[in-house]
Amino acid sequence: MQIEVISESAEMTMQIAKKYAQSIKSPVVISLVGDLGAGKTTFTKGFAEGLGIKELVSSPTFTIMNDYSSGRMPLYHFDMYRLGSKEEAIELGFEEYFDLRKLDGVAIVEWAENVKGLLPALYVEINFTKIDDDKRKIQIEVKGWV
Repeated sequence: MQIEVISESAEMTMQIAKKYAQSIKSPVVISLVGDLGAGKTTFTKGFAEGLGIKELVSSPTFTIMNDYSSGRMPLYHFDMYRLGSKEEAIELGFEEYFDLRKLDGVAIVEWAENVKGLLPALYVEINFTKIDDDKRKIQIEVKGWV
């Protein structure tokens, strides 16, 4: 099943994400897919707010992973843009965040396509498509076996 919504602004994207986070149960891995500037980090900021996270959420482009623990469950925010393979992510010790038996919160992964094979058999994929400067189509779908 796929859910599709249209966001008219960055603020609306954050509200959609906040509402979604309020319904999420741990553990879950979420892959964010979309071009640069499509709204992936904006969505993550709203999602963190929905979890009750108090820290300032920023893109982990250079650190690859930021973790936030002040909410109702931990949020691990990954940006795999700079990685070239699943093996690089494993060398950095990230595979434990994608094992649903060990994950104690939510792992949100931007650019997961750069580390194919790292995600678990069951995960959520959220696609962002730019319609214009402000408007985005957001599609949410559970991937893998159910």
